[in-house]
Amino acid sequence: MDYIYHIIIICLIYSIFAQSLNLELGFTGLYNFGHIAFFGIGAYASALLSLKGVSIPVAMMMAMAIAGIAGALFSIPALRLSGDYFGIATFVFAEMAHLIFLNERDLTEGPMGLPGIPRPDWIGSGITSLPLFLVFAFFAAFATFLLLRRITNSPYGRALKVIREDEFVAQALGKNTFIIKTKTIIVGSIFAGLAGALWAHYITYISPSDFTLQETILVLLCVVLGGKGTNFGPVIGAFAIIFFGEFIRFIPIPSGYVRFVAPSQGMVYGFILIVMMLKRPQGIISEARRSSEKNA
Repeated sequence: MDYIYHIIIICLIYSIFAQSLNLELGFTGLYNFGHIAFFGIGAYASALLSLKGVSIPVAMMMAMAIAGIAGALFSIPALRLSGDYFGIATFVFAEMAHLIFLNERDLTEGPMGLPGIPRPDWIGSGITSLPLFLVFAFFAAFATFLLLRRITNSPYGRALKVIREDEFVAQALGKNTFIIKTKTIIVGSIFAGLAGALWAHYITYISPSDFTLQETILVLLCVVLGGKGTNFGPVIGAFAIIFFGEFIRFIPIPSGYVRFVAPSQGMVYGFILIVMMLKRPQGIISEARRSSEKNA
């Protein structure tokens, strides 16, 4: 039962992470390949603050704010690029963040990582705390879902879709697309920071290896598989991908080939992502179908 709790908690954390990326990718059309950086910034910020004695709720809120500020600083130069150049800039930013996590030993402990990250006092530590942390993660994910659904169903959310479909049309309608996209990255970064903070306080140990290209591919797959541009899609995609990844662990593999499991898993995720974008780009939940059901 403890293992089931663990998997569901991971799914809930990744559902928050996927929803935050979906706001940028699914609703605004911004292919942010560096979103994992804000997940890492939130994780390190909340972990370091809590280890310095800051209460965990305050540390998590401050981590979200720090991730949002980082998103604002990143968006100002990056959004002056478009298309492939913007995607390359986001990827470079993720690599820069990873190098900082890896080399700033005085701050992040470098490749040794940060151990002993506390959980909230009312939750406690160890395996016995899993049900309470599950409740905590559920309410965080549910609040994220409600807030992002409210944003995407508002006039602001409709403006995001116009920008996604044709930015020149949005500009002709009098929309300041640069400001709107900047706000979108800031909001997406804030919720990515929340997911990272939850991850840090759940795992209680983080290191630079937690914030790599493979995690970027994983969250992209959650969004694309579930259905980008929909509210429920990234949640369904996160649960599907995490459970699929755990299923792979139970496939009997000869001992001599165990070392190939992790690299192969990344290749499988990448292959699924390519197939989905080619064969079913709308994902499990189609945005067009959701719109027709809403109008019916």
